[in-house]
Amino acid sequence: MNLGAHISAAGGLHQAFARGESAGCHTLQIFSKNERQWRSKPLTEESIAQFKAEAARSGLGPVMVHGSYLINLGSPADELWERSIEACADELDRCDQLGIPFLVLHPGAHTGSGTDAGLKRIAAALDGIFEAGHGRNVKLLLETTAGQGTCLGGTLEELAQLLDLLHHPERAAVCADTCHLFAAGYDLSAPEGYTSTFDRLIELVGLDQIKAFHLNDSKGALGSHLDRHEAIGDGQIGLEGFRHLINDPRFYGLPMILETPKGKDEEEDIRNLATLRSLRTQPLPSTMSAMSPPSDSPSSEASSAKETMATL
Repeated sequence: MNLGAHISAAGGLHQAFARGESAGCHTLQIFSKNERQWRSKPLTEESIAQFKAEAARSGLGPVMVHGSYLINLGSPADELWERSIEACADELDRCDQLGIPFLVLHPGAHTGSGTDAGLKRIAAALDGIFEAGHGRNVKLLLETTAGQGTCLGGTLEELAQLLDLLHHPERAAVCADTCHLFAAGYDLSAPEGYTSTFDRLIELVGLDQIKAFHLNDSKGALGSHLDRHEAIGDGQIGLEGFRHLINDPRFYGLPMILETPKGKDEEEDIRNLATLRSLRTQPLPSTMSAMSPPSDSPSSEASSAKETMATL
């Protein structure tokens, strides 16, 4: 299992690795800048070198960056749309500078223009960013959302439609958030709901296009569209829902990141990671150790997962 958490990078991006090790992470997610501000200080050569050195020393990975919450590529308002494009391009470039392979981004909200118009707006923005050469070595992961308000990505079909609209679909993939899926109406708490949800997602986008997970229980009820995360097993999904995912051989090796509520230190991450690891009932493939980080190559992880499906 490649389990980790969203880790603070306060005091320098490289500081996240020691914190991740302390929490028991094998992989981690960070913000590469203040997520509540548009502007960011450029990365220095020193900060890039420190980050890469700590990444190599710790062996944690793959690292993911979560994009700014201010970005809305689905906005019909030109000023916000253009500002969002600039911010998204900057996030991709920062990932590229740091050698980070994944940027996770909420697709956006149409704010009244309608689903089709919003999805086309996002696709146009992303294609422009990709064609301008930003983040050439980075894959942008479109995150499933709770479908609150006019937020797009609350259905699997919307994500698939967005990927189909892209002229450069190879630059994008999916990050599945368990809380968001449940709040959007996908019942991950029941075996039948879990199976139908991920069978449908694979049918729509392909197994190779699922690159990461956010593991969060849901404070809100099924279909509530409430984006409120809860500790693993303490919410409406419950432990059995996560047991299905942790033991699904299709997803072995993919980064699975906690975004659950935190205390003042890593204690809550430690507890939630231990809970997830306790749910393992299937033996790991012989090529993967439960105690050491697997390869940070997304493509090799997906291939390994598919190869083990027939034997487990």
